[in-house]
Amino acid sequence: MEPTKRMTLRVLLAAAFALTAVTSHADEKKITLGFAQVGAESAWRTANTVSIKSAAKEAGINLKFSDAQQKQENQIKAIRSYIAQKVDVIAFSPVVESGWEPVLTEAKAAGIPVILTDRSIDVKDQSLYTTMIGSDFLEEGRRAGKWLEDRYRNDAGPINIVELQGTVGSAPANDRHAGLMEVIKNDPKFKIIASQSGDFTLAGGKQVMEAFVKTYGKQMNVVYAHNDDMALGAIQAMEEAGMKPGKDVSVVSFDATHGGFQAMVAGKINVDVECSPLLGPQLMTAVKDLVAGKQLPKRIVTNETVFPQSVAAQIMPQRKY
Repeated sequence: MEPTKRMTLRVLLAAAFALTAVTSHADEKKITLGFAQVGAESAWRTANTVSIKSAAKEAGINLKFSDAQQKQENQIKAIRSYIAQKVDVIAFSPVVESGWEPVLTEAKAAGIPVILTDRSIDVKDQSLYTTMIGSDFLEEGRRAGKWLEDRYRNDAGPINIVELQGTVGSAPANDRHAGLMEVIKNDPKFKIIASQSGDFTLAGGKQVMEAFVKTYGKQMNVVYAHNDDMALGAIQAMEEAGMKPGKDVSVVSFDATHGGFQAMVAGKINVDVECSPLLGPQLMTAVKDLVAGKQLPKRIVTNETVFPQSVAAQIMPQRKY
């Protein structure tokens, strides 16, 4: 072979080797995130999943995603699978607050940091997770309670409230109830006459409300629903019973989804306390910061507000979910 051709071949081989090495190095550096989602129980959760998947793609993060179908055992199984796969970071939105110590201890022993999204957990060892990204559900409950105080400030009462709670043991269900109670506990005209879980679903909200309508009828002054899906189910049940939600009964809801806004524009929900599901970008930033060795705050709170019925028509075109 001629010297010139030999030199050209050497250059080409060296370039190919270098390219392979760079590509291999890039693949090794790509961050892998294991995410265990609660399920798809509501429009809010669907929007949350879309946000996480799209943000991971945009950030160049390899996302391993699982749907727990609202069962804690499925989330625990998924987290153990992520530990076995040696992902870089584990994130999840816990179905309930308790019962996470064993699996998170396993993650800690494996050296895999854990991020909570949307919901908190109740653990003695706070080092089992790095940070929690999401809403302040207790403050959301307070905001709803303050709206009720303002709405019925000049009403002598009694103001009878029926409560459609979220999944039993979940952080939003616990805190949205506690926040409300914190505000109304010193005002005797407010009374929760019934409280039952609709599991954050439209069907569950309708079923519970059907029972409330039969038992309490016109005694009800307020429906306090822990999310829009249950509120929409409750509205269906009230309308089928000949009631006018938003007029005969005040409807207080949470999440501020498109469906919630539509119901406000129609005059059927009186106020919707915002709880943004668009946590994907914040999560991916936190994941990258963790892998880069940066220190994260223990709590990252999303900025949210309250939407009374009067602003719904004006605000709805701007909403992203």
